[in-house]
Amino acid sequence: MSSKVGVPEEKILALNHHATSPLFSEAEKVALEYADCITLSDHEVSDELFERLSQHYNEDAIVELTAIIAWENASSKFNRALRIGSQGLWKR
Repeated sequence: MSSKVGVPEEKILALNHHATSPLFSEAEKVALEYADCITLSDHEVSDELFERLSQHYNEDAIVELTAIIAWENASSKFNRALRIGSQGLWKR
């Protein structure tokens, strides 16, 4: 789906290495790091990470980003619990 809205496939394939990939801007890198910290149970959003995020995004954008990440996490848990399979939007 992302490639249909303008995200190149090479960038999608590089997501696992976003922190070191030259394909991502600093703003994208910090947003993806933020998403990882919200999503992974053994990670925390540190004050330092939040400060870096604030350098790229205003308060409204951070609230929206947080809501989207939380929604996607909740949807994933919901679908997994109810045995709702992938809709085939992403192929590995």
